[in-house]
Amino acid sequence: MTIRALIVEDEQNLVGLLRLHLEREGFEVHEALDGRAALEVARRVAPDVVVLDWMLPGLGGMEVLRELRGSSDAYVIMLTARSDEVDRVVGLSTGADDYLTKPFSPAELVARIRAMLRRPRGGATGQQDAPLGFGALTVDTARREARLDGEAVALTAMEFDLLATLASEPGIVFGRDRLLEKLWGGSYFGSDHVIDVHVANVRKKLGDDPQDPRYVQTVRGVGYRFRAP
Repeated sequence: MTIRALIVEDEQNLVGLLRLHLEREGFEVHEALDGRAALEVARRVAPDVVVLDWMLPGLGGMEVLRELRGSSDAYVIMLTARSDEVDRVVGLSTGADDYLTKPFSPAELVARIRAMLRRPRGGATGQQDAPLGFGALTVDTARREARLDGEAVALTAMEFDLLATLASEPGIVFGRDRLLEKLWGGSYFGSDHVIDVHVANVRKKLGDDPQDPRYVQTVRGVGYRFRAP
């Protein structure tokens, strides 16, 4: 199956370079030079992955991301020329799955995308298709859906995979390195702080108190584990 990629970037030279590398890898590539055009193209082609620049003319990258998350579960990689950690946290908290700081190697971008796409769509860990039930919470890897008190939880693709990975082995501690390996397949080159941000997002969407979480617990100095209530 051909993977549809949408590049949202106002630097035309960079768009051309990324298109060249992605098409060489067999992707069907679409592009948009501003935020409004990006939303129109996304509605039309339903991309599997979106490469989204932070700084766009008109509608900015954060606004585009918020709009996308209302209708799409595509993987989103943010591009930013700013190295400020706050920017990265804001992007991930808004629903991005990953980020790259400019300048970057197109080969690294391709590797990041390939790593995300290698994760089985039926669940991050290859567990059985039977839904996992934990009291009010159900994690259905076949449908890629989490429900809390019967209501669907609006998780991004990365957030769902993180939750499914932890829930597949309740009580087992996952170090950040192991989670990076599970979620990115060993092709992630950034800070492991990305795991902490995604965990915070999952907790927020599950209504968990970070000081006394019902589901995703912190194991200080090590990582995280899923607590079956």
